[in-house]
Amino acid sequence: MICKMGVVGLGVMGGNLALNMERRGFPVAGYDLNAARVRAFLDGPAAGRQIAGVDSPAALMAALEKPRRVLMMVPAGPPVDSAIAHLRPEMQPGDILIDGGNSWFLDTERRNRELAADAFNFVGMGVSGGEEGALRGPSIMPGGQREAYDALAPILRAIAARAEDGQPCVEYMGPGGAGHYVKMVHNGIEYGDMQLIAESYDLLTRGLGLAAPDLHEAFAAWNAGEMASYLLEITAAIFVKVDPETGKPLVDVILDEAAQKGTGKWTSQNALDVGAPIPTIDAAVASRIISALKPQRVEASRLLRGPSSRFSGSREHLIGAVRDALYASRITTYAQGMALLAMASDEYRYDFRPGQIAKIWRAGCIIRAALLDDIMAAFTRDAQLLNLLLDAQFRDAIDRRQASWRFVIQTAVELGVPVPAMSASLAYYDAYRSARLPANLTQAQRDYFGAHTYRRLDKPGVFHTDWTS
Repeated sequence: MICKMGVVGLGVMGGNLALNMERRGFPVAGYDLNAARVRAFLDGPAAGRQIAGVDSPAALMAALEKPRRVLMMVPAGPPVDSAIAHLRPEMQPGDILIDGGNSWFLDTERRNRELAADAFNFVGMGVSGGEEGALRGPSIMPGGQREAYDALAPILRAIAARAEDGQPCVEYMGPGGAGHYVKMVHNGIEYGDMQLIAESYDLLTRGLGLAAPDLHEAFAAWNAGEMASYLLEITAAIFVKVDPETGKPLVDVILDEAAQKGTGKWTSQNALDVGAPIPTIDAAVASRIISALKPQRVEASRLLRGPSSRFSGSREHLIGAVRDALYASRITTYAQGMALLAMASDEYRYDFRPGQIAKIWRAGCIIRAALLDDIMAAFTRDAQLLNLLLDAQFRDAIDRRQASWRFVIQTAVELGVPVPAMSASLAYYDAYRSARLPANLTQAQRDYFGAHTYRRLDKPGVFHTDWTS
């Protein structure tokens, strides 16, 4: 059997992608340093399928048609370099290595250059959708040599998720590390959206005392029409899961410390490098960090005072206002992410097309949402759109919800319930719509203490003032 694709790393993600490919008519050769994992995969989910197990890089290359296509599903960082070094001696010019993990995009740039020097192709490919997406259809974000993508495209289009219009959720993102950059920003938006949902839950829980059944009812109702999204869908489902040991809603017995794998932090760090403001994502990253200070927070809760967190107004009004505030905040989160992609495209010469990126996020990935159809339409109307907030449809959407948005944040502040991501979203909106910001005072301060100079409104040039004379 001549195989179309090799998969290195037969963990959950690698194994499921291999099964997905085989189901779509592409025979696969599977390899893992752990021989027992290969055997378990062949005897288990791959039994009876056109999937061959191999025990060495040489056997892997011998099983593949040329040019060889090899997908590495190994942890990001040094394991990727180790896998490349392990496979490279058996490769031939023109062969294609694909990194399907969450690698740092500048590592992908380096690997692409090093392999290209020996006439190999290297594709950094973001894959979103988790283990179920890998098996049924993920959103796929490949970058690297265009000719390498063209050689992979029939397979990737076949295994990708399909949006409601039938379009596969995969497109060529650009050269070098472009694919992994898009996946990084995807994950940053994911951090922001998850935090906004968590803050909405927190305010309704503390402010109104809503129990899990009530929360399920609210979030399930929100997950319809323009608000529909995968994250809202699973949030509603979470509230009905009961812990068999205690009989309590499972969400209520989960420790309030959020873990992270680093991609959200990378998004914040790189946004600072390229000069793109993404305060909602920054707040989401910081919120996960502060959640990890559990012992300190427990001690501080005994010592630090705040207002009563119970809301005394209309329950229905607050629930409706939180829904509107969440939607407006989500719009600004996507606006920040898409603006970051535009600035990074210029910085790294990736030639991103925001509408195309929104198109492939509509299904399969974690941030899939009805909102993405509107984002794709906005960039169809204006391919040079600087910011989603400037699109007429999104302007109107926020304008209709602005009073509720402000009411929710004011209410949270009055009740002492932290809403850092939602507050950051509104602050971003207010800052972006301000023709004048107080940076003039900041420039005067910088010039005062460091002679950093400033520019004036009324005439060109650069100026310095002796502020003490």
